[in-house]
Amino acid sequence: MSSSKPWFKNVLSFSQREKSPEVRCAVRFPLNLTVVLKTGQEEFSATTENVSASGIYLLTDRPVSAGSQIAFSMRMPGAVLGTPNDVLVHCRGRVVRCTSDNNGFHVAATIDEYTFAEH
Repeated sequence: MSSSKPWFKNVLSFSQREKSPEVRCAVRFPLNLTVVLKTGQEEFSATTENVSASGIYLLTDRPVSAGSQIAFSMRMPGAVLGTPNDVLVHCRGRVVRCTSDNNGFHVAATIDEYTFAEH
């Protein structure tokens, strides 16, 4: 676990800040990655809409309650991280909101801790 989230260090150099009136605590990256999302005993697929050092925004086919503790894994592209290989990262966090539209359920969650499964 790391409070500085060093796996985003290289990504930050490639980023452009969002042009938004909202104040963000971390830069968001529009990455569409498949993740395995675990909530309690349930496990299912989701797709990231964006990822930051402090959180993740996902699209999935089922609702996830705000306040739920979650775990998820994602394979960060080496090209984005500036590494020769993709990196599998296991994360733990908490759902802060879930909304729906015609595309499915949009889940915003914190990333409270992470570990590297592969480097």
